[in-house]
Amino acid sequence: MKVLVIGGGGREHAIVDALSRSAKVEKIYCAPGNAGIARQAECVAIRETSVEELRDFALEKGIGLTVVGPEVALAAGVVDCFKAAGLRIFGPTKAAARIESSKEFAKELMARYNIPTAGFRAFTEYAEARDYVAGRPFPAVLKYDGLAAGKGVVIAQTMAEADAALKDMLLDDKFGEGKVVIEDYLEGPEFSFMCFVSGRRVWPMVLAQDHKRAYDGDKGPNTGGMGAYSPLPFITPEDERFALERILQPVADAMVTEGCPFEGVLYGGLMKTAQGIKVIEFNARFGDPETEVVLPRLKSDIVDIFCAVAEGFDTQLEWHDFATLGVVLASKGYPGSYEKGHEIKGLEQVEGTVYHMGTKADGDRILTAGGRVLFVVGRGRDLAEAHAAALRDVARIKCDNLFHRTDIGHWAFEK
Repeated sequence: MKVLVIGGGGREHAIVDALSRSAKVEKIYCAPGNAGIARQAECVAIRETSVEELRDFALEKGIGLTVVGPEVALAAGVVDCFKAAGLRIFGPTKAAARIESSKEFAKELMARYNIPTAGFRAFTEYAEARDYVAGRPFPAVLKYDGLAAGKGVVIAQTMAEADAALKDMLLDDKFGEGKVVIEDYLEGPEFSFMCFVSGRRVWPMVLAQDHKRAYDGDKGPNTGGMGAYSPLPFITPEDERFALERILQPVADAMVTEGCPFEGVLYGGLMKTAQGIKVIEFNARFGDPETEVVLPRLKSDIVDIFCAVAEGFDTQLEWHDFATLGVVLASKGYPGSYEKGHEIKGLEQVEGTVYHMGTKADGDRILTAGGRVLFVVGRGRDLAEAHAAALRDVARIKCDNLFHRTDIGHWAFEK
């Protein structure tokens, strides 16, 4: 069949790469794609949020399956639009995607169905939110209610930090108009548990963990993720079973009960606290960069899985037992302001896998075109071997405006 992937980052490159391994795929299109994706798919100059244009393209080309990568496309209602046109698409409807696009919706759902998570309150007024934070212990967890490209969460250590964040979110509309959800602070290692979901059917993927802070030692500002790895030695089979049976499955059931059944990837951002596993957040799509270390471990044909979810029938998942670890190469200055257009050399020397996150082609040259630019994945019999392989490949890539972390996976190595 012909397949369309919506998006243009590292997650979408990993999806395209997995699709390219299927004998059932005749041709892959990606809208808008990037310079790396262009080597495995035909890139189409349509934005992720141009819903009608994407639908018209799928109808014109006879696309048999569309896979949605980014949350902005889901929030724009691309799945609803495609389904109304009789097109097969992998992803949740706009109503179901609220589990990510509204923190308040997700927290209230968890409260109603007794899903373990941090206590919370939601505010629209700056003064009320400020008074609430001032009367509580620090650190304070402040979350913008809508989509903020991974940057709408602030863990404030002081009142001054909290006040600045509340002004950003409620007075200056830094991410747009909206609410702020203020949560109790939780401690422990975070991990990502993604599941394929079709109504009440839930198929778990292998676990991953990403590193949000910009610099080694988990220092610096929060980013969209500076690296990831799989598997996770510090999460036991009992932990995993609890997360599936007490969190992911009940949420899938709850969405059916609420009248907005979920189809696609339900991403549980979870934390292993001293009081047990709790939900930090839900996403309504593949995580980025976790997808880039999870999908390389998938042994099953991903087309079978996408179709099973979209059509509502059963399937089986098989996984490789090797470890994967990936390192992000980001533009200097990220997650703040950064320059674009720097040439990247040495990609042909890499022995493992490189997923492009923010690149563009200029003739034969590959240039930086985003904050997170490349994701270099190493494989190995264990995480130490995968880590060494990834860093060897990182050293082969030459660009004067990129930086990376060297300690991805340190949680696993310390346990």
